[in-house]
Amino acid sequence: MTQATLYADWREKVIYAAEGPQPQPLMADEKVKIIVAGLEPGQKIPPHPEAAAMYHILEGSGWMLVDDQRLPVNQGATIVMPAGTVRGMEAETRLAFLAARIS
Repeated sequence: MTQATLYADWREKVIYAAEGPQPQPLMADEKVKIIVAGLEPGQKIPPHPEAAAMYHILEGSGWMLVDDQRLPVNQGATIVMPAGTVRGMEAETRLAFLAARIS
């Protein structure tokens, strides 16, 4: 039987660190990896190709780099990308996001 895990408040899992993003896994198996992560203002995740994924901005604002586009993101924004899309992120304010990578 599969067991569910309740995360009543994502703020209890996210880590903001001066040295950069510290993704915290919420679930991982051979098909899916779900994380929550935080960026301080000015921090970045360099553009990189990746599997299919979904990012949901929990708080803050910044930019999602998607292939050759620089998309503004704010709390509540959701970005869905197919496999192979080059993506990165830049925080303007303290920014937290939930991401799911699908292999």
